Amino acid sequence: MDKLRLRQEENSEIMKKQITRSLLFIATIGLFASCNGEVSKKLEDKLLELDSKAERLDSIVNEEMNRVKKLDTLINFDNEKIKKLDSIITESASKIDSMAGGKIELLKEIIK
Repeated sequence: MDKLRLRQEENSEIMKKQITRSLLFIATIGLFASCNGEVSKKLEDKLLELDSKAERLDSIVNEEMNRVKKLDTLINFDNEKIKKLDSIITESASKIDSMAGGKIELLKEIIK
């Protein structure tokens, strides 16, 4: 589970970087808006392309985060099942030991 949480934190960092890139994108467009027409247009096209790629990457990160959350939920559910089974096994073993102990005492009395 630690690996899952570490991955979630890494994905969170990636998302923060994407937000930062988007803000830089907007600031860059504003800065170059006053540049010459053709250069400005090419730059704007490249920045729009970069923004589009950042949005796609953000979407992928969100999908992976959802998968990690689902896996974490499944792991927690299975851990609860294991705890219940362990409890049942411990209880059953205790009952068997108790019954066996009583039978052994009876056998010892019979043997004497």
